[in-house]
Amino acid sequence: MDFELGDDQRMIRDYVARLSQRYGRAYWLAKAAAGEGPDELWAELGNGGYLGMLIPESHGGAGLGMLEMETLLEALSEQGTPLLFLVISAVMGTIALVRHGSEDQKRAYLPEMAAGRTKFCFAITEPDAGSNSFRIATRARRVGDEYVVSGRKTYISGADQADFILTVVRTDEAGAGADGSPAKNQRPDLTLLIIPTRSPGIELRKIDVAIEGPESQFLVFFDEVKVPIENRVGPEGAGSAHLFDVLNAERIAGAAIGVGLGRFVLDKAVRYAKERKVFDVPIGAHQGLQHPLAQVKCRLELASLMAQKAAWLYDKGKKAGAESNIAKYEAAEAAIAACDLAIEVHGGNGFSREFDVITVWPWARLLRTAPVSREMILNYIGEHVLG
Repeated sequence: MDFELGDDQRMIRDYVARLSQRYGRAYWLAKAAAGEGPDELWAELGNGGYLGMLIPESHGGAGLGMLEMETLLEALSEQGTPLLFLVISAVMGTIALVRHGSEDQKRAYLPEMAAGRTKFCFAITEPDAGSNSFRIATRARRVGDEYVVSGRKTYISGADQADFILTVVRTDEAGAGADGSPAKNQRPDLTLLIIPTRSPGIELRKIDVAIEGPESQFLVFFDEVKVPIENRVGPEGAGSAHLFDVLNAERIAGAAIGVGLGRFVLDKAVRYAKERKVFDVPIGAHQGLQHPLAQVKCRLELASLMAQKAAWLYDKGKKAGAESNIAKYEAAEAAIAACDLAIEVHGGNGFSREFDVITVWPWARLLRTAPVSREMILNYIGEHVLG
């Protein structure tokens, strides 16, 4: 693999640098404080063709790949403006439809998604299931030419801003226990459904999380929600296989955000270490700070390279599970280390909103837990990589 930036990647980085002059960190924080979505930034990305990078040109997109999307997510996060909706709509929702949607679905949704006029959120996590898809209990039963969906999902990012919820449901009927879960060691038949967010029977409840951002988290309740059969993505019961395509891309996207945020706070720490003087000497002159800063720099760059490698493999249609998981793991750990060090470098100022360092730490810490926990990644590496 050639790790030199290609023309498309350089163009993306130049574009984000210009974009940050109008929609930078101050804009992002203002939207977060107001509880509003970054609509102007989203529209700008749509007008520039950046929301449709993973969409074929035949359906209104740019026909690029995860390598370019990783570059975009990394560059935006380096400016302190991470966008979860890029992950859940422009990556997860797009890939599910491009790879597994019907032609009618592609024609109906992809051009609108590329233009930024339609947003998808993604609903898989449940209160009683977590990382164990065997325990998913949200069920869709077939009634004529419709599915009737009942259940609940949790920590659904941006559900209030999304037009559609790409929802993982169970469509198996046999072998379920009294609590709705499948029998031991029985993998449920999972299916993906496109459900309009404003459908009768859907209720959204906001979850109060201590993370600043323009996308909120929600509990989503489905009470006998009727969904036309043409809103099913792929064959019934094939959702488990579809999820692997989507979730590996999600890990790459999470890694890109972690690397970008780590660079954002590292840059702050380096500038402060050069400017702050104690006993008439810049604190950055001491190896006690130089070496930790250098170590964090190394970790972030290595995580970035692994994320790019994972994206490159993904785009080539090769197995990318190991690289995607390793990239996400190390990007999260490096981002946390960068935040902790930036706070330490700033001393008391590290806890001040004015210096905007402590505000990044919850995002970095979130990446250790979501979209897949550090422990689940280590389980995967131990079992599937190390054997």
